[in-house]
Amino acid sequence: MDNAPKPALAPRPAGARKIAPWIIAAALGSGAIEAQAAPPRAPASAVHPAPVGVDPRAVDALTRMSAYLRSVPAFQITMTTQRDDVDVYGQLITLGGGAIYKVRRPDAFSINLALPSMAAQYVYDGKTVTVYDSRTSAYAKVQAPATIRATLELAQQQYGATVPLDDLFTWSEGDNRAKSLTSAHFIGKSQIAGKWTSHYAFRQPGVDWQIWIADGDRPTPQRVTIVSTDDPARPKFQADLTWDTAPRFAPNTFAFAPPPNARAVDIRSVH
Repeated sequence: MDNAPKPALAPRPAGARKIAPWIIAAALGSGAIEAQAAPPRAPASAVHPAPVGVDPRAVDALTRMSAYLRSVPAFQITMTTQRDDVDVYGQLITLGGGAIYKVRRPDAFSINLALPSMAAQYVYDGKTVTVYDSRTSAYAKVQAPATIRATLELAQQQYGATVPLDDLFTWSEGDNRAKSLTSAHFIGKSQIAGKWTSHYAFRQPGVDWQIWIADGDRPTPQRVTIVSTDDPARPKFQADLTWDTAPRFAPNTFAFAPPPNARAVDIRSVH
């Protein structure tokens, strides 16, 4: 987001870059490994079919979802992910993972990641953000801005770090993103974990993505899939999301307490 006896975790992990500027990013602190092999490129007609146009109703569904997320002062998401990687033999491999997000707007979050390449915790209390790697028992703490969005921007710009689906935070702040779309349309109704959803498909340069938005008065995203169309392997990322929009967080949810034997380390800027 090493190889045994050389199966690799992702030379080109799906989601290792922003779906500019929409939806997905790789795990915080996880760098992509350079590709060593790749399957042949698909025919251009398969990669770039004729555009279908941007249906305003699909964009309106995203706008409605964003407006609802802005109205929720705190939430918890339990996320199950699948991500395609290309191993050293050029084969597309699907790896599973998960995450739990606890968020209190505008200035607190706790994120626990359990991914194939890392197990980590990120805690932000409005003043500092702490990154803890449970596999190495190491943690780093840095000063942070006063809001979640500014903190995520700092992490990306200064440390090259993002978290899976970090665009959930900016979705909920109502960003105007439709200008990057080259197509958008409604697919139909389907059930995700027993909940009825509306399924939409979108395209923008380098990316095809889909979203399933819950029907009713709580239009939360229930599933997101992304395909990198400018990668010959066309790797896919998928996340299924379970929402709690009225969580009761413990007082210490957004306070990091180092585990016994944990060691403090410095975090390096990418500049």
